[in-house]
Amino acid sequence: MLRGMSTISLWADDVTEAVDWYTEVLGVEPYFERPGQGLPPAYVEFRIGDHQHELGIVDRRYAPAPARPGPGGAVVFWHVDDVEGAVGRLLGLGATEYEPITERGPGFVTASVVDPFGNVLGVMYNSHYLEMLDARRTPGP
Repeated sequence: MLRGMSTISLWADDVTEAVDWYTEVLGVEPYFERPGQGLPPAYVEFRIGDHQHELGIVDRRYAPAPARPGPGGAVVFWHVDDVEGAVGRLLGLGATEYEPITERGPGFVTASVVDPFGNVLGVMYNSHYLEMLDARRTPGP
């Protein structure tokens, strides 16, 4: 049923400011933008990572009615090779700590921050992720 992550949507009151921040964090420009009706963009999307996952920045006006501003709900963890370095960079760019760097067992380290727009962004070193990438690169029998 679930075949893979398609899009992660993050909410922002100021989409332009959020896009600028995420462009700096990700080191890539967004590839898609849906303008508002005579307004700043309502939705902007980046393709990132080894699988070109989609990270969308959505104007908070379009959030589902039950959604509330601020951190909450699920945390999506993105694999990084250096959790400490990634967290330091995110904090340096204005994020705040949500959960500190935590060893979860051999080969698994997590941390999460709140971006300047109220979204939780998780980072993780995950040995299983690296094994999956290696298996994809290695030809089968």
